[in-house]
Amino acid sequence: MSFRPPQSLSAPFSVESGFNVLEYELRAERANSLGRSGLKAEAALADLKAWDEQRHSREQRDVLVKQAADAVWDLFVQREICGLRNSRDVTQRYAIPDEVLVRLGSS
Repeated sequence: MSFRPPQSLSAPFSVESGFNVLEYELRAERANSLGRSGLKAEAALADLKAWDEQRHSREQRDVLVKQAADAVWDLFVQREICGLRNSRDVTQRYAIPDEVLVRLGSS
């Protein structure tokens, strides 16, 4: 007597099917895009943190805040695409300043 699992427990798509290969590629691209967005946000926030009142103008700071807000917005969007809806952990991890969050409309 041989044992065969019920059809309801078997996967609808095999590992070798084109669907799973495509799904794997899409997930890899989402993860890669999320990583790039994170690096971009880190760089923009580091530039903002490096701003010095004695060496730089106030206009330069405004530009840096805008760039940081754009990079953080991109990171938030990429996280939502990946299904990560909570942004509080990112705000803490990247130490995103309040002035950047206010520009995003978040508080």
